[in-house]
Amino acid sequence: MDIALLLTVFVTIFLVELPDKTFIATLVLATRYRPLQVWIGVCAAFLIQTVIAVAFGGLIGRLPKTPVHVAVALLFLAAGIVLLAGAAKAASEEAETEAEFSEKARADAIGFRAISASFLILFLAEWGDLSQLATAGFAARRGYPLSVGIGAFLALAVVSGLAAVLGRALLQRVSLVLIRRLGGIVCLIFALTLVLDLAGVSLPGWLPI
Repeated sequence: MDIALLLTVFVTIFLVELPDKTFIATLVLATRYRPLQVWIGVCAAFLIQTVIAVAFGGLIGRLPKTPVHVAVALLFLAAGIVLLAGAAKAASEEAETEAEFSEKARADAIGFRAISASFLILFLAEWGDLSQLATAGFAARRGYPLSVGIGAFLALAVVSGLAAVLGRALLQRVSLVLIRRLGGIVCLIFALTLVLDLAGVSLPGWLPI
């Protein structure tokens, strides 16, 4: 278990997911169903997706070191660019995402039906998003699948928990534009770190990427 890596993954995924559609989707679902049931269903979907992302990253990590590091650097570079480029559109995307998931959620579901509906909606909607790609990148680059998996899952669980419990009140106090920009900067720093490593530059041992 690498605690520094776990914390790095947690912070990175948290910053990537907080302004993402995951938060808005969970918020909308929590207005239709009981928040706890939504959170259980959403977390179940995230658990499966995280395990798959870590396993995929582990398979990539078995390839030769240089191509893997190049691929992971490009992944974080692309993630950083996407987050920074889309920061200004965060408000409009929030409205679009809310409308999209409002149509998918049924207001009459309760109990296991609410849990399964929340699971299916998030499970089908979240494939290939930035958090999954980043999780696979961490696993491919550093190994330690347990640390990466726990860090990523906890971040997703916390983000969805905040959405289910605080929801709209949190959106009124947190700038999604700022959070998206912070996430983009973190991803670009990771990409730069990997490029420097590939160039043979000696990096501090405490860097977790």
